[in-house]
Amino acid sequence: MIADIAALAGMARGSASPGEAGAARWVADRLRERGVTDLHVRTFRGQGTYAWAHAAHVAVALLGGPAAPAALASLELDASGRAPWLRRVLPGRPGTTLVAAAGDPGAPATVALVAHLDTARTGLAWHPRLTGPGAARRLRTRAVPPYLAPVAAGALLAALPGRRPRRLGRALLAVALAAELDIARSPHVPGANDNATGVAAAMALLVDPPPGVRLVGVFCGCEESGMAGMRDWLAAEGRALAPDLVLGLDTLGCGTPIVLRAEATLLPHRYRAADLALADAGAARAGLPAPQRWRIGGWTDAVLARFAGLPAISLLSIGPQGAFTRYHRSDDVPAGVDLGCVEACLRLARGIVEEAALSAR
Repeated sequence: MIADIAALAGMARGSASPGEAGAARWVADRLRERGVTDLHVRTFRGQGTYAWAHAAHVAVALLGGPAAPAALASLELDASGRAPWLRRVLPGRPGTTLVAAAGDPGAPATVALVAHLDTARTGLAWHPRLTGPGAARRLRTRAVPPYLAPVAAGALLAALPGRRPRRLGRALLAVALAAELDIARSPHVPGANDNATGVAAAMALLVDPPPGVRLVGVFCGCEESGMAGMRDWLAAEGRALAPDLVLGLDTLGCGTPIVLRAEATLLPHRYRAADLALADAGAARAGLPAPQRWRIGGWTDAVLARFAGLPAISLLSIGPQGAFTRYHRSDDVPAGVDLGCVEACLRLARGIVEEAALSAR
């Protein structure tokens, strides 16, 4: 898999960019060479970054008063992916998703493997001096604070009566706005860990699928800018396909395999206990310890499947500081990927797929 990770990390593949489309073509070519021929490409309307939508919400919250909580509520709907209404009026660009199928077409079980092609923009907000503190608490609670918590605090303070809380709230919001604008104008990262590792693992499973299961690989575009590719696939194909499991593969080379118990860019959105139990059973089948269950402060494509009522697991990994290795940084290159962890995640994913196939019989 290292060759696939290195090749992808060498491509500029920002959200809704020609590079994202090029990465989809590259994955399709590699899969065809390895015997996977049931492939098609989807195009959709996406954005190059989430930062402009977030910045617009923060700017409204800066008005204070009733506008602040209204903007915060809208931001939660946008960042969680439940109702990103503002994206319909912001400028859009073509995004690209590759869909590939392998395995037994008549199998009783279908598992969708979801791995995003695109990479994030960096920015000062992702500097290790800002993201590093709090490691002991993260490791103890197995939770990463919501990334937009400062925006929430600022908006709530700006809505209060009194000059002092409003000044403090607006100061927090001003810093948040500056951070979003910095991200919007920053370059894309190589994305070796996030998410060339997930793409490479999904490719490996499609080339060598477990028996008794139909695999559908969904290589999404625009995850980093707000999950537009996953939203498009669910609306056009995913809900009708009704897979027995949607398995997200994202950022697999940090050190310790984990599954998400919840995602909380602002409010927490939980995964089903029954689906998490399937992850534990898959680990036992693969001869691995049960994966740690974490709550992260951002989003993954798999949460949209959860909102759609589909069984879903989001498989990631976490580093020794309770954070993703070189997350959204320009040094997210192959040398920083823990290949042993990627292999463990691949084994875990295969075990989960096999358990899903058994459960569907």
